[in-house]
Amino acid sequence: MLRRVALLLGAWLACAGPLAAIELSPAEVAGQRLFQEGLSASGDDITARVGPAGMLLSASAVPCAGCHGNDGRGRPEGGTQPPDITWQRLTTPYGQTLANGRSYPAYDAASFGRAVDEGVDPGGNPLDPAMPRFVLSQVDRNNLIAYLKRLEELRDPGVEASTLRIGTLLPSDGPLAAMARTVKGVLDGGIEAINEAGGIHGRRLQLLVVDPGADRESAEQALRGLLDDDRVFALIAPLAPALGDGLAPVLEERKVPLLGGLSMFGGLADSPMIFEPLPGVREQLLVLGNFASADLMRYGGDALVAYPLGNPQESLAKNLAGRLRGQGWSNVRLQGYQPGEPTDELAQAASESVFFLGNGTDFSALAESFRAAGQTPYLFAASTQVASALGRLPERFNGHLYLAYPFLPDDWTADGAAALQTIRQRSGLDSRYAVMQVASYCSLLLLSEGLKRAGRELSREKLVRALEGLQGIDTGLTPQLGFGPGQRVGLEGAHVVEVDLAEQRFRPVGPLMKLDTPY
Repeated sequence: MLRRVALLLGAWLACAGPLAAIELSPAEVAGQRLFQEGLSASGDDITARVGPAGMLLSASAVPCAGCHGNDGRGRPEGGTQPPDITWQRLTTPYGQTLANGRSYPAYDAASFGRAVDEGVDPGGNPLDPAMPRFVLSQVDRNNLIAYLKRLEELRDPGVEASTLRIGTLLPSDGPLAAMARTVKGVLDGGIEAINEAGGIHGRRLQLLVVDPGADRESAEQALRGLLDDDRVFALIAPLAPALGDGLAPVLEERKVPLLGGLSMFGGLADSPMIFEPLPGVREQLLVLGNFASADLMRYGGDALVAYPLGNPQESLAKNLAGRLRGQGWSNVRLQGYQPGEPTDELAQAASESVFFLGNGTDFSALAESFRAAGQTPYLFAASTQVASALGRLPERFNGHLYLAYPFLPDDWTADGAAALQTIRQRSGLDSRYAVMQVASYCSLLLLSEGLKRAGRELSREKLVRALEGLQGIDTGLTPQLGFGPGQRVGLEGAHVVEVDLAEQRFRPVGPLMKLDTPY
């Protein structure tokens, strides 16, 4: 009987997983809302007095988490260092001594209330003037204390004592299946090497892979499964284009960071939660525009910006067209086309330069349309979109074809090449899909570096801040990568190469071109 009870208990715990450990009471939920959003359980507005003059603001403008962080441990804000306000820390019997030298005994419920209402600590010392004084009801105060008492034990999903779960969306069949197997091979091989070295801060990485299916509904269901059922901490290198613009809002709502090259093949990712190691189509096309304006001196002629209709890339096409006009191009024509349909209409009007957005099949069809019309314009495109079409382009475009690449073989070091080769051998990969291999490798490298810097007491918020602080990261396969508070692309630039179609050779036209370099 005892053995049966133990088995049933074990089964229940396996099903309950980490969810059971973080269930909050109604009072604690109300305290969480007050802490994170500055909202009262009653629905009434909470007032906060801020600064020496006691300026009145809504508490929703200065919630506790805004300075102390969602984990309550404090983060630098405006030159100040807010203290750790988890209840276990506040009530430590020997009190605290802060970096500014202020010391005080342990808090209790009454002294905590005075600190919140009057800005005075248990020792009678005034708190930092940056600390708002909140006008709380007794119910709101009790709710806040109840939540602070649970804050220490709460962890973001996926963070366990010895394991950290990360997830990805990779199709098992369809046109992206072979590429997805390559991505999974790189991630599996890289994670295996990390775990063999002891993991990160004592935690082994566990990769959970879910098939997103072929349409948006199935992809959204797969994403919800990763976040709600598998409870992953972060996402890495997904291949789920069907999600479209539905991905970023979910990540922002859940505060889930993602590392991966969503925009390398045309998808547009603009979210504080999405970090892209390598330049996407946007960066590649804008670099080509700068190159054509400055180095080729094409700005005096006509330009066509062609983009696929019904696609988010239209906004990028409009951005590029506007930049070209600002750089002195005399006539910039912006025109959409139906993917997979004849492109003869695009070639009817004379164009001296063509900037193309779309896939390799449509690119080769467009080049053939220009050939049939007796035109040989300069062609500019992102390699990650059209490289597969180079063998089908008419040779008359020799000297008239320029592509942007996120990296070149010259960027590879001996150590970087050896590291990638080790992963290939672990996972049985060859050199196919080299760009995706490098993108996946860099995503995992930057994630691991961010996790190391975020520390053992891990949270999604800490990881985002750590990623924002990465600068000058040597991958051994690309130029140095880095992010920033307003920068979510690891390399805002690209290499430009001239393509020799006859000999299938590439000639770099110069060093890496940064977007912030004046044209």
